[in-house]
Amino acid sequence: MSGPSVLFDLPGPGARRRQRIGTVVGSLVVLGLVALALWRLGTHGQLEPERWAILFDPATGVPQALWQGLLNTLAVAAVGMVLATVLGALLAMGRLSDHGWVRAPVGVVIEFFRAVPLLILILFCLLFLPTVGVPMTAFRALVLGLTLYNMAVLAEIFRAGILSVDRGQREAAFALGMRKTQVMTLVLLPQAVRRMLPVLVAQLVVLLKDSSLGFIVGYVELLRTARSLVEFFNFSYGNRYTFVLYVAAGLIYIVVNLLLSALARYVEARTRRNAKAAAAGEGELPADVQMGGGGGAVPVAR
Repeated sequence: MSGPSVLFDLPGPGARRRQRIGTVVGSLVVLGLVALALWRLGTHGQLEPERWAILFDPATGVPQALWQGLLNTLAVAAVGMVLATVLGALLAMGRLSDHGWVRAPVGVVIEFFRAVPLLILILFCLLFLPTVGVPMTAFRALVLGLTLYNMAVLAEIFRAGILSVDRGQREAAFALGMRKTQVMTLVLLPQAVRRMLPVLVAQLVVLLKDSSLGFIVGYVELLRTARSLVEFFNFSYGNRYTFVLYVAAGLIYIVVNLLLSALARYVEARTRRNAKAAAAGEGELPADVQMGGGGGAVPVAR
């Protein structure tokens, strides 16, 4: 059996040396820029410990406010993620339908909500839906806007993932007598989810960051909380704490997104291990056949 084919030339000693030199030079440049930024911040007093102490002093109310803003952001993001994922999967299956009367309107819905800017969707939900008798709050408008936009994007991600599964999987499932719904939910979709998990998580991270648009409709999420704190401290102390508060909000977003990505990598690793274990077990015969049980059963070649 021949080894794996190589589509590019492996770097030689000279190329590897140049790569190491480039890596060292690039790292030094980045470190220099970081050091320059820290120096500039230090000269303007932005790194004074007493400025950053407000982030950890409960007497200032800043930690409690940022924590509540984070909880509000996570609440919107969690509801939006669940609804957008479920509706996106349903839309993807509708767009893959064999029936044109299902496929055509689903395609129109997906393309429409992909084309409309998210901010317009949020404002539409908040300002127009109450005029037709739909009760609406800032939370509902933000969740609905995020859901409508992201379900269309996720539908295309699901559709691409399902189409990437080998056609033989579908044909084998139909040959076993499975219905189309069973083929989609039990055979194609689980494999597609494993393949598109990185892209899926990337879109969910975008959804989490887009929840910051809630400050436009008056929802008190993390960014609006930071903005309110900045306005309060600016009134009392000038712009002394502006940089600190915005950096804190940005770091919280970064930490949450890193945790979400780490969770996705963990789930992907678990699903790969389970898939490999299932594939290894598929080649084994039942115990009674292996042991010759069942009244002289004849082993069947597989």
